[in-house]
Amino acid sequence: MPLVDFETGTWLNEPDEWSLDAGGLNVTSGLKTDFWQGTYYGFHHDDGHFFHVPAKGDFTASVTFEGAYEELYDQAGLMVRIDAEHWIKVGIEHSDGVTNFSLVATRTASDWSVISQPLLSGPRSVRITRIGAAVLAHYRTAEGQWQLMRVCPFPATPDIMVGPMACSPQRAGFKARFSEFRIDPPIDDPLHG
Repeated sequence: MPLVDFETGTWLNEPDEWSLDAGGLNVTSGLKTDFWQGTYYGFHHDDGHFFHVPAKGDFTASVTFEGAYEELYDQAGLMVRIDAEHWIKVGIEHSDGVTNFSLVATRTASDWSVISQPLLSGPRSVRITRIGAAVLAHYRTAEGQWQLMRVCPFPATPDIMVGPMACSPQRAGFKARFSEFRIDPPIDDPLHG
């Protein structure tokens, strides 16, 4: 399974502080950064940090990451994106004193779903499988099994961007680290695999 060389990535909203090393990508978030379009809150943010590479057709992308989750909505994970109104982010988001495996799907307007967890620490993994006009998102359990989070519609454009994402809507200085970013052919059974 091919690892993506972080050296090939491009920033959308490059943070002031970031670095690459042999183990991966280190990010420190800027002030009040987020990705969100409208729903419930009424605001539109497209200023989160997204380190992306191009992807074509059907694929499974995954990343391992960890963060110093402290403030409300500190978040890190994986994003697929066409433009400001068509994207999906999946990862961990801190809310109400717990960490949540979180997914926001945006097709003009954003919607948000969470799976509450105790306070998670250490490296965690998420993956997105894109097949045609569908995206299936998973997180890896502590026991190493992939757990389905959601199946969502997503435009079947030939080219999209995929890569690590980090935001801190309430502050600056959230630190996240990403490793083992890979893009592979789609897994055989994304509903149950």
